[in-house]
Amino acid sequence: MPAEHILSLLVNGEPVRRLVPAHRSLLDLLRDDLDLTGTKHGCDVGDCGACTVLVDGVARLSCITLAVEMEGRDVRTIESVAQGDRLHPVQTAFDKHVASQCGYCTPGIVLALIALLDEDPHPDDDTLKQTLGSNICRCTGYTKILAAAREAAGRGEEGTK
Repeated sequence: MPAEHILSLLVNGEPVRRLVPAHRSLLDLLRDDLDLTGTKHGCDVGDCGACTVLVDGVARLSCITLAVEMEGRDVRTIESVAQGDRLHPVQTAFDKHVASQCGYCTPGIVLALIALLDEDPHPDDDTLKQTLGSNICRCTGYTKILAAAREAAGRGEEGTK
């Protein structure tokens, strides 16, 4: 296998072409090469979810994804979610419910919820909790995050059980 590859992909709707080492993670490509620092570096082993991005609309952990696997793919980071001053409904719900404290986990959680809601616009609480369980938040205790997730799913603050 060659030590470096020419990689072509879309990142946040923009074409990117880079020479990347075969071992470079998608996380490192995004943060270090493309200066997209909204994607957070957490555990580096795929346990915390801080590095979650969307690849062709599916939530993916960028710390355990090789950049070369993204050839021809469409990668979206948190930087692509708001459209100018208009927040995504998940972001609006997070703001309304004050669902983030330090904010380190928030980009990954927002993207995981966007992927879920794109697939299932009205998930039940078990599905929301399963999705949220893939992202570790050390600050909030998840109560406000779950309320925001319910709101974004159109179920109001309490939602349905």
